[in-house]
Amino acid sequence: MDKLKIALQYLLPKHLLSRLVGKLASAEMGAITTAAIKGFIKKYQVNMSEAADPRPESYRSFNDFFTRPLKSGARPLHEQNHALIHPVDGAISQLGPIKEGRIFQAKGHDYSSLALLGDQSDDAQRFIDGDFATIYLAPKDYHRIHMPIEGTLSKMTYVPGELFSVNPLTAENVPGLFARNERVVAIFETAIGPIAMVLVGATIVASIETVWAGTVTPPTGKDVFTWDYPISGPDAITLAKGDEMGRFKLGSTVVMLFEKDAIEHFADNLTPKAVTRMGEHFAMTKKHS
Repeated sequence: MDKLKIALQYLLPKHLLSRLVGKLASAEMGAITTAAIKGFIKKYQVNMSEAADPRPESYRSFNDFFTRPLKSGARPLHEQNHALIHPVDGAISQLGPIKEGRIFQAKGHDYSSLALLGDQSDDAQRFIDGDFATIYLAPKDYHRIHMPIEGTLSKMTYVPGELFSVNPLTAENVPGLFARNERVVAIFETAIGPIAMVLVGATIVASIETVWAGTVTPPTGKDVFTWDYPISGPDAITLAKGDEMGRFKLGSTVVMLFEKDAIEHFADNLTPKAVTRMGEHFAMTKKHS
């Protein structure tokens, strides 16, 4: 059955399917929308008590529900000095060192950090012998992405690609998954060096948004696009630790890259499948943050 699920992903028109679902998710259909939201909450056991508005009928579209904000205080920020916080609710897929420019995906699979970053060689060079962390967001999770540390945006890259599912089964069976799916790469300059926040698209992910650019995809394209940003002056985009930096409309994955010697160690409880909650302790840094 697993082999059939993977084979179907190669055959399905993933972009077309995802855009159709995206249109439905953005539609405001009253009672139909409310019924869909209630069905989703029941199927995936979504904890609505954490939502700023827990009432399913209050959301005009499925996207409004899916990107719902949390109530104040639902995700307190870990304040220890020199500590990074989790940027998202989800589960650890993998984390560890970047070895010879390769990132571990699953048993038998790794992929190039250069490919992940859209073949931007200058960017990839900054993360040689650094560390990475991959976090998977399940359908039930809170789908806004936050900053693990204060940072100033220096570059954003849109990378076209496939839209395979990013669930654990697919990660174990599709080579180079995160470097072949459509993605948005944001690079921030921080007190511990550059950090790449890679927002990976997936099947039926209706869009990827950032707080500074709005919707980055769709529409999709066939070319890599880059945007450079000033890191000083009145136009610099600086986000504090815990600030929202983007969101997914339907679930996906975040891959983070850190430069060499930025990370002292990841939190002791972080192993594959470990649950993450935005704001909790993620890692200690070697450099002052």
